[in-house]
Amino acid sequence: MSIVAGIDFGTLSVRVSLFDSVKGRLGTGTGPYPLHRRGDDPEHASQSHADHMNALVAAMKQAIASAEVDGTKIEALAIDTTGSTVVPVGENLEPLDDYYLWCDHRAWREADQITRAAHELGLEAIDWCGGSYSCEWGFAKLLHWLRSHPETRSRFVTALEHCDLATAVLCGITDPHKVPRSVCAMGHKWMWNESLGGLPSDSFLSAVDPLLAGVRDKLDGRYARSDTLAGTLTPAWAKILGLRPGIPIPVGALDAHWDAIGAGVRLGDVVNVIGTSTCVMAISERPDLIPGVAGVVPGSIHPAYTGIEAGLSAGGDIFEAIARRAGTDLGELSRAINDYRTGQTGLLRMTWDNGDRNVLANPHLRGATFGWNLAHTAADDLFAAMEGTAFHTRIILKRMAEYGIPVRRMINTGGVPRKSSVINRIYANALNVPILIPTGDTTSLGSAIFAFLAAGTFSTVDEAQSALCSPYLTVEPDPRSVTHGNELFAHFRSLYFSLGRETSEPVALGRVLPDLLRIASEAKRNDDKQKEIHIF
Repeated sequence: MSIVAGIDFGTLSVRVSLFDSVKGRLGTGTGPYPLHRRGDDPEHASQSHADHMNALVAAMKQAIASAEVDGTKIEALAIDTTGSTVVPVGENLEPLDDYYLWCDHRAWREADQITRAAHELGLEAIDWCGGSYSCEWGFAKLLHWLRSHPETRSRFVTALEHCDLATAVLCGITDPHKVPRSVCAMGHKWMWNESLGGLPSDSFLSAVDPLLAGVRDKLDGRYARSDTLAGTLTPAWAKILGLRPGIPIPVGALDAHWDAIGAGVRLGDVVNVIGTSTCVMAISERPDLIPGVAGVVPGSIHPAYTGIEAGLSAGGDIFEAIARRAGTDLGELSRAINDYRTGQTGLLRMTWDNGDRNVLANPHLRGATFGWNLAHTAADDLFAAMEGTAFHTRIILKRMAEYGIPVRRMINTGGVPRKSSVINRIYANALNVPILIPTGDTTSLGSAIFAFLAAGTFSTVDEAQSALCSPYLTVEPDPRSVTHGNELFAHFRSLYFSLGRETSEPVALGRVLPDLLRIASEAKRNDDKQKEIHIF
């Protein structure tokens, strides 16, 4: 029996959970930190390194108090964070600015430039991240910072993902050549590819912009999977956190990837983490390219397999925005759609409110809704938005299946599926597969699993999952709703590829609105019949 700390840095707070290898979760603490937005720039989203670390201290103290354990009995800790959340640093890895948070889109011009250069110069690495470089990723954000801060450029030493800097700080690592670099983060967000020799060449980066000359060498470090130790906790940080010095800390990772581990992902599974955005993940024995998918990286998610990641640029953020515009909260609005059926709103929503991450990888797209009438409500909009995210996820799953990644089980996890049962029913009907929902909280469980590996408690990820992961609640698709869902998806797919690509061929759309009306009428009629059955 051993106790470890799993640390999960999310968009608005850090959560620390203490786990016992036999008893499971013992206690949890949370530390919030501000997200800095700017009214004059809607693309801006930043956070402070100091705020992150102060929140970690508070959350750790809460977790220890909640678990009623002696902090010196904790045998290891592990860290996951959002990503690509990037900070430029100077000497001794001191931040030169705030983090560019994962949802910061200021670097869209830089991302477009990197994508164009990659195709013009035949950079093979671009194919491994879906054929398009995102403004949410590392090189784009770093180039934006270099262009925007000429007065600070001379002090620039390297750039770090949040998971790597947080881990390095706790381990007392200040040498950029020795800093741990997560394969998860660097592979999916920086085009690092071991089979291609690591990062893109200096000649390519210099061709994008001379400001990137020499950056490849500055992104040096120990690139490793999460079953590798980054170092051990320093005496100074042990005292601050109330832990024992010298406990092992593995190489960190992206939060969604370790959420998949905590949700029990196995070969043949797809894990859909629905939070502020969504992350669709699978693992495979083969490192095969999948066009339009954000990343295929050996050793990511599960260190023994190839990790596959795709997703939507917004999920919960869209739902929250609908509730905010309606002057209510999301919980109340969600309760209003508990009895809705697939297609009954007569709306079809393209959920591009924050651009498209996959499979079009176009940050310039914006949301569109078909079928509005004067009687539609915010609840209708919310249900249609949830259906839209489900249909968009189906686009991604179809692309994965076309390239040999089957969907035997679909596991929904993250904050939204835990709080709203209706979204799991929507996904089951839209995807026509059973949706599995972990009965226990998976937040920070993935990081705890890698902490247990670092402590030597378990020898493999699979062994730790068998001991610690929760059983599932299963939501089965409803055959009548699936029929309507298939009809809606056919229109969604047509609209997705015709509206989402400037070079698309003309497509007939004359049946969209009549079919939405017919499906809504049929769904309501079926619902009325079902209510009559219950009455009698």
